[in-house]
Amino acid sequence: MHAFHGTPLVRTSRPHPLRRFAGVAAASLFALSLTACQDGTGLKDGGAASASGSAAEATGGPATTAAPSTAPTSAPATAPAPKASAAPSAPSGAGERVLCNGSTTRVTAQPVSRPLNHMLITVKNIGSKTCDLTYHPVLRFDEMQWVPAARPETRPQAVVSLAPGEEGYAGVLLSAADGSGEGGTTGHRLTIAFQGRTPLSDGGASATPDLPAAGVAYDSSLTVTYWQRGSADALGS
Repeated sequence: MHAFHGTPLVRTSRPHPLRRFAGVAAASLFALSLTACQDGTGLKDGGAASASGSAAEATGGPATTAAPSTAPTSAPATAPAPKASAAPSAPSGAGERVLCNGSTTRVTAQPVSRPLNHMLITVKNIGSKTCDLTYHPVLRFDEMQWVPAARPETRPQAVVSLAPGEEGYAGVLLSAADGSGEGGTTGHRLTIAFQGRTPLSDGGASATPDLPAAGVAYDSSLTVTYWQRGSADALGS
């Protein structure tokens, strides 16, 4: 017989099935005891842990509490309409017209040597706006009870307008050159009234220009022209 030489065969023993089950059970009990210790109560709150884990997984980091919103809960029903820009105002006096009267003008009344028995009324605009001399002056000497007539042939084609600093004129026939007038007398105070936009309507403040110390003689022939642009037109020369 041949003898066999080499590594002797080692007989290994297989774990007994009962021992393997016991080891698994022990490992499971050990893991359970660790979980209970971590929770602190002996029981783990699976619902809270699941919610926290889901938030961390969704955001890629730890879950955070959302800050309260400071935005208004709802927008206004309608937005306020934008305000229209005010149109720029015109410079003082530009494009504005007022009536010429005793408060916006300086008035003089001066007898002239030619033509005879005439007096020239001069009105100067001393205001800051253009004023209109409408129709004709209404004259009254002292306490005179009648209104001198205006000569219709002297009516201008358009209303006389005076820019600031400009002058307008009216001529007064005081008495008839041939002496045909009646009721001759001397006036020492003259009141000149201005008309409005309609004939004989109130045009505002009247004027009382100075007269010569000796007064002004007149009779029933007393008449007046419409307002004129030039003194020559007012005196008919």
